[in-house]
Amino acid sequence: MSTKRDYYEILGVSKNASKDDLKKAYRQMAIKYHPDKNPGDKAAEEKFKEAAEAYDVLGNDDKRRKYDQYGHAGVGSSASGGYGGHDMSMDDIFSSFGDIFGGHFGFGGFGGGGGRSGGGRRVNRGSNLRVNIKVSLEEVINGVEKKINVRKQTTCKACDGSGAAEGNAVSTCQTCRGSGQVTRIANTILGQMQTSATCPTCGGDGKTITRKCTSCNGEGTVEGQELVTFNLPAGVAEGMQLSVSGKGNAARRGGVNGDLIVVISEEKHPEIVREENDLMYNLYVSVTDAILGMQAEIPTVEGRVKIKVEPGVQSGKVLRLRGKGVPILNEYGRGDFLVVINVWIPKEVSKEERKILEKLNESPNFKPGKNDGHSFFERMKGMFE
Repeated sequence: MSTKRDYYEILGVSKNASKDDLKKAYRQMAIKYHPDKNPGDKAAEEKFKEAAEAYDVLGNDDKRRKYDQYGHAGVGSSASGGYGGHDMSMDDIFSSFGDIFGGHFGFGGFGGGGGRSGGGRRVNRGSNLRVNIKVSLEEVINGVEKKINVRKQTTCKACDGSGAAEGNAVSTCQTCRGSGQVTRIANTILGQMQTSATCPTCGGDGKTITRKCTSCNGEGTVEGQELVTFNLPAGVAEGMQLSVSGKGNAARRGGVNGDLIVVISEEKHPEIVREENDLMYNLYVSVTDAILGMQAEIPTVEGRVKIKVEPGVQSGKVLRLRGKGVPILNEYGRGDFLVVINVWIPKEVSKEERKILEKLNESPNFKPGKNDGHSFFERMKGMFE
């Protein structure tokens, strides 16, 4: 499982942030943690790179779409064309985002000032929820619409999420005058320094409630449950995580809801084994069928199909049904369906059977000879190439 932080959280923006909001947020982060402003500070350098990685993904429409759907697994190491943000050199960052920096490798063109993206007032965000769902091989191959009941924090209907008993029970915070932040000026040996911090009175909301809603005690959320419907795309795999936007815990006082993180658990098929995008089935045939050839019926996800087993087939032979495997996620095409031939040898035989076998064993045609030129290990290797 990925331990990376959420990219939206890194930049301090909501999931519906515009490109301009993203650019502004990244610019402010870059100013704050720029190496020229924090010489020798490794922690600041890591945050600088982390912000660059987040903006590299969210600032690209295609990467952002994949990230919103599949999280970090959806973008892999695609940040900045193949190198993850924490592996980016400073040259990489300045080269990729030179238009934002306004200068080449220096600090020029940034302007001054910091603060939060979005103008200062804090946007409450609900926490993400994580659920595990089991999917069958049929659902993996065909894709499916899933419906699950989720217990979570929901928006209070009594106050419509405002937390106030009535519409006029909310007033502008007098401490921060609605900005959500307070400014402090301190005298230092270098002169006066100005800093901003979250308003202690309103907690960054910019508003105060004079009379709280009795249903939610002013929080704007209550415990409840919701039936969540989402589409599971074909080709998902064990351990993959999908993000359902806005279906996590509701945010206090009308903020942005968290996301529902769906973790895939794939049920084992009783007869078919999955190997990435290929499917594998073990077909057991008798000695006589292996010698004489046969027509066998095998199970597939789409139903049972008939295949021809040629006379003289060797144990370990792999028959490949191309394009009958698992769809490749986010791409065209499918894997293959592999039928592995296993010649079944009885452990015990009758006296009459033994006499027949001993007579056959005298025939030169039943003496071990060269096969098709491929060893068992070579055939097994070929199955996955």
